[in-house]
Amino acid sequence: MNRIYRLTGNVLLLLCLLASHAWAQTRTVTGIVSASDDGATIPGANVLEKGTVNGTVTDAQGKFSITVHDEATLVITFVGYATSEVAVAGQTNLTITLDPDVATLNEVVVVGYGTVKKADATGSLAVVDARAFNKGVVNSPQELLMGKVAGVAITSNSGAPGNTSTIRIRGGSSLSASNDPLIVIDGVPITNNNLGGSPNILSTINPNDIETFTVLKDASATAIYGLRASNGVILITTKRGGRAFSVSYNATATIATAPRKVDVYSADEFRSRVREHYASNPLALSLLGDANTNWQDEIYKDAAVGQDHNLTVSGTAYKVPYRVSVGYNNTDGILKTYNFERTTASLALDPSLLDGALKIAVNVKGMYNTNNFADQGAIGDAIAYDPTKPVYSPGWRGYTTWTRNGASIDLAPGNPVARLALTDNTSIVKRSIGSAKFEYSIPFVKGLRATLNLGYDYQQTSGHNNVADSTQWIYLPAVAQGRLNPYEATAKNQLLDFYVDYSKELPSLAGKLYVMGGYSWAHFYSEGADSTMTRAGEGATRVNVYETEYYLLSFFGRANYTFHDKYMVTATLRNDATSRFDKDVRWGLFPSIALGWKINQENFLKNSQTVSDLKLRLGYGVTGQQDIVGNDYPYIATYTRSDNAARYPFGTTYYNTLRPDGYNQLIKWETATTWNAGFDYGLWQNKITGSLDVYRKESTDLISYIAPAAGTNFTGSVISNVGSIVNRGVELNINADVISNDDVQWTVGYNITYNKNEVTRLTLNNDPDYFVPTGGVGATTSGTIQAHRVSHPRSAYYVYQQVYDAQGHPVEDVYVDRNGDGAVNSSDLYSYKQPDPIVYMGINSRLNIKHWDFSFMGRANLGNYVYNNVAANSTYQSLFNSQEFLANVSTQADKTRFTTGLRTRFSDFYIENASFFRMDNINLGYTWEKLYRERLKIRVGVGVQNAFVITNYSGLDPEVSGGLDNNFFPRTRSYFLNLNCQF
Repeated sequence: MNRIYRLTGNVLLLLCLLASHAWAQTRTVTGIVSASDDGATIPGANVLEKGTVNGTVTDAQGKFSITVHDEATLVITFVGYATSEVAVAGQTNLTITLDPDVATLNEVVVVGYGTVKKADATGSLAVVDARAFNKGVVNSPQELLMGKVAGVAITSNSGAPGNTSTIRIRGGSSLSASNDPLIVIDGVPITNNNLGGSPNILSTINPNDIETFTVLKDASATAIYGLRASNGVILITTKRGGRAFSVSYNATATIATAPRKVDVYSADEFRSRVREHYASNPLALSLLGDANTNWQDEIYKDAAVGQDHNLTVSGTAYKVPYRVSVGYNNTDGILKTYNFERTTASLALDPSLLDGALKIAVNVKGMYNTNNFADQGAIGDAIAYDPTKPVYSPGWRGYTTWTRNGASIDLAPGNPVARLALTDNTSIVKRSIGSAKFEYSIPFVKGLRATLNLGYDYQQTSGHNNVADSTQWIYLPAVAQGRLNPYEATAKNQLLDFYVDYSKELPSLAGKLYVMGGYSWAHFYSEGADSTMTRAGEGATRVNVYETEYYLLSFFGRANYTFHDKYMVTATLRNDATSRFDKDVRWGLFPSIALGWKINQENFLKNSQTVSDLKLRLGYGVTGQQDIVGNDYPYIATYTRSDNAARYPFGTTYYNTLRPDGYNQLIKWETATTWNAGFDYGLWQNKITGSLDVYRKESTDLISYIAPAAGTNFTGSVISNVGSIVNRGVELNINADVISNDDVQWTVGYNITYNKNEVTRLTLNNDPDYFVPTGGVGATTSGTIQAHRVSHPRSAYYVYQQVYDAQGHPVEDVYVDRNGDGAVNSSDLYSYKQPDPIVYMGINSRLNIKHWDFSFMGRANLGNYVYNNVAANSTYQSLFNSQEFLANVSTQADKTRFTTGLRTRFSDFYIENASFFRMDNINLGYTWEKLYRERLKIRVGVGVQNAFVITNYSGLDPEVSGGLDNNFFPRTRSYFLNLNCQF
């Protein structure tokens, strides 16, 4: 024991001697850090003793003081500058210069038909790269971008995995034409039209393959795309191979739950309400059952599981950089039987020939996708089906069914469990997108390049939506005979772009010149067929076979001039033609001009310690819109063949008829004119960066449906160019590097957008009482609850103004007589609120502490209103139907206590403020680096998606695309485990 004590004492003595020796070898070092390019001192630079946590930062004059070992090495870092290492070597005073990080200063962003240094961009654009993408459960590429860019609102259309999203850039600006932005994938523009059975136009792209999104927002940035760019442009660039060989594998496992369900009456509550309100109706009382069924629990899973795998190999083989990736995703929906399964593959090659003069970029992407869409009508029926009835009973394939005198009641809710079990609603989607880009630097003219880009987008879908016979909810083509509904479709799109660009330094003029001109040809073709018949293959009521195509031809050009590296001007011009319009009006000219001024390069700011970057941008441009939904021949007189239920007899033979369609030979493109003023800024050596933009976009010659002049058409409405819409807005984007050193990096991003739209014209004669009904909903006589009206937002709700009693309760069927004529009728309907948010924002943060990383992303919408159609359908009157069935409703019926209301569904009481804040995802991860010969890196992460929502909206979910909440497929809350390996 004494030996142990003596040994311990000797060790402690030795440690003390070593410590005192080490202390004797330290010294205080002072110094100053400055930039090598302009000599300005750098405040806030990180100064760290290498291999330790001992560090400091420079003060406002760029000076520092630190105590270190004699043999220490100092590591100096600052955003926008290359890292510098300086050995102390006995020195006590150091002068350190940092070189600008050329990669940062010369960051190149993709624009239409080329690239530009971000510092030289004059249009309003935003770039989001893979480092800033949203993490977590990402089935579709749109989810990577949500909440990241000011002016861009992305709303998932449902909670179904793999489903599409509504994307709006600076608000919607069309009435009957598409409001979707143009999406360009590796130089190939794709259409916004989904084929039947394909849930998402971007599902072809594996999110793991995407390198950057570039969002072009104002017309000076988008006008190069002419008549396809009025709703903005999103450029998607996928990842390429590099010099070093690397392999990466990423896997994500998810468990999803339904955070909320619609509050409906339980069986006991339902029995109580029926007995209270139909006490004198023995028929209604006799229909009550003894069961206690929660129909929503019957159709939703307790937990839906999913998995996603991605394997990537990249490097250089035979001097050709390559990247190959494969991906597999299999995710169940929270609705039973729903499933999304996708296999993707991509190949990228970048060979160079002729001593590098000819650069080739080849991209091929393929997808095989199977979907089981289930019968989503079960969602509404689970709310409405009588909870006193059991799931199963004799007859009707063993499922409880509403019948009268042995026959099914067509208008009664269908058994939701039966709808899922007896419906076969599946599809197979095959798609490939590819391009080959040839860029040749012409040797005898320095700065001159010619580029040829060839692209294709092929897609094929097939599927069916079949239902077994003896099912009550199918009554066409015949009652209880089931349904066969096969369909197939093919789309073949081709692209050819050819352009020449020339750049030259002009020292005598202290400037740089860049000019580009080119030609584009695009062809869009689709065909398909579908039919509906009974399960036995009889009684086909509809056989639809179609074939359609259109062409786009374009000439385009762009010129940039930069003077003294401070003053910039960019002009573009595009001349477009579309076969969708008559030859006399099919050509359109779309110009733009933008000015830029690097204010920080002026003498009065050049040496500023606060303002490190400041650029003013002014832009004006005109873009077009020709994307008429579902009609490639609006100017041609066409005929539609009737289905078999509308044939005309001649004797004993029935013949199909031909019905003339509406057409307008003068239809042409919409025109959007945009003014934009903005600043790009950087503060404190770009510790804080961002942009501020103010814009006004006016869309004229809107494509809309109006009543035709008498005798000109055989239809009640015809597509025409009438009306205009104005969008006005402000965008602010802020990114901050709060902490940046070897051990801790903390970044925060925030963006906010204010956008307000107003319909300014709808008719040629400016009729103030004219409106265009829209927003179809169930259980209303007109079928619509929204309208486009002059001086109001697009798709404003068109409702009655509710009257309330002294206690603040709505009075049934009592509304304000707004026109004062002594009667309340449709003339008293008024435009109220809007579905689009007036303000929307996003916030994100990422914190790295050594090997740990933590991130979150949230979004907020303010001023968006939703029509709660579920609540509007919930009245005591709805509990019993004279056709002899009962129906459940949401518990909001107790809030209004409406019993016999005739117009209650049009009350503005059901237009609810749906402003919300949603925490989209929270992630926590740990990374092991330099494993297995220091070449392997492994990260394990956990997280939650759709963590929580803060809102006052009484419905299931406040985020409803279009603002009509009617039996929405619920968004899930997903918990995930992620593994990423890089070698």
